[in-house]
Amino acid sequence: MANRRDFFKTVAAATAGFVVSGRGVADAGARAVQAAPRRREVTVAGRRVKVIDVHCHCVVQEVADVVKGTSLASNAGGGAGRGGGGGNVLGPERLRLMDQQGLDIQALSINGYWWYAADRDLARRIVQVQNEGLAKWVAAHPDRFVAFASVALQHPDLAAEQLEDAVKKLGLRGASIGGHVNGEDLSLPKYDPFWAKAAELGVLVFMHPGGADNIVREGALRGRGELGNIIGNPLETTYFLSRLIFDGTLDRHPGLRICAGHAGGYLPSYLGRTEAACQVRPNANCANKKHPSEYFKRELLIDTMIFSEEGLRHLVAEMGVSQIVYGTDIPFNWPVGVDLVLNASFLNNADKEAILGGNLIKLLRITS
Repeated sequence: MANRRDFFKTVAAATAGFVVSGRGVADAGARAVQAAPRRREVTVAGRRVKVIDVHCHCVVQEVADVVKGTSLASNAGGGAGRGGGGGNVLGPERLRLMDQQGLDIQALSINGYWWYAADRDLARRIVQVQNEGLAKWVAAHPDRFVAFASVALQHPDLAAEQLEDAVKKLGLRGASIGGHVNGEDLSLPKYDPFWAKAAELGVLVFMHPGGADNIVREGALRGRGELGNIIGNPLETTYFLSRLIFDGTLDRHPGLRICAGHAGGYLPSYLGRTEAACQVRPNANCANKKHPSEYFKRELLIDTMIFSEEGLRHLVAEMGVSQIVYGTDIPFNWPVGVDLVLNASFLNNADKEAILGGNLIKLLRITS
């Protein structure tokens, strides 16, 4: 893979109208952005603050060409499968939505993880196209975007290599991962090469669930209410974090910083039961060296997707302001949380600024 300087020579001509749609630069994009409504500027106590979103879905459509003719083709790019399309495709509409919601910077990630089924060679090619596509978009909009790398976790040594290349050569700020790999827990020792590399690089790992299909029986969350999302996603997140704690993964790699989407699932809201497990349950067989709550003070972070003031107050009480970052789940339709943070009576001005952007400025090493 070319080094970062060589890579960015190929995108030096990119403009604000560049669209990751698989077909190059679209001049219409720049015109559409110029005509967009006035950008919302968020202030705290009259002072402009930067709002950074950790939870942002997208796709790189060029990957469809890589998997054409394979069993993964329906999941890639803007197709109908789990790769998604529509609002996931980066273009002028993404910038318009950011401006409307008061988002200064998005940390982009590709959150379908369908490529975990690929063999080593195909997985390498898929991830390369995805990461280079993300880097191109960021290079075209350096003041509005950073990105998390895709990695092929089914091949842990390859995932470690991909993460290092993405960070050191493409300028990506960490990795985006699912809550399991084809049903396997990521706390298993076989995944240590990836965790070790993330800890060595000191980068944030953003975890996004996929409906808890590794936990619940098939069809259990079907029917009214979209329970695969409403219950499945936080359930998978809860299980993922619990395994990393109780299986000792966080102790084996003390430099890790992991952000779990959807407010950390149910774990922060029911932490007392987890906290007591190793103390009162003789068959718990815990490998963790610290109390579970201690990992929520350093290694583990969550986003703000809790949607109520009382929910946010509880998360702050359990974890502290330093472990909470702003997230929206764009482009999916959820309540906009900027005002939830701004209007929270239990937060002081410094707290609000930290949650909306200050914490991520440090974690993602954002300087612009």
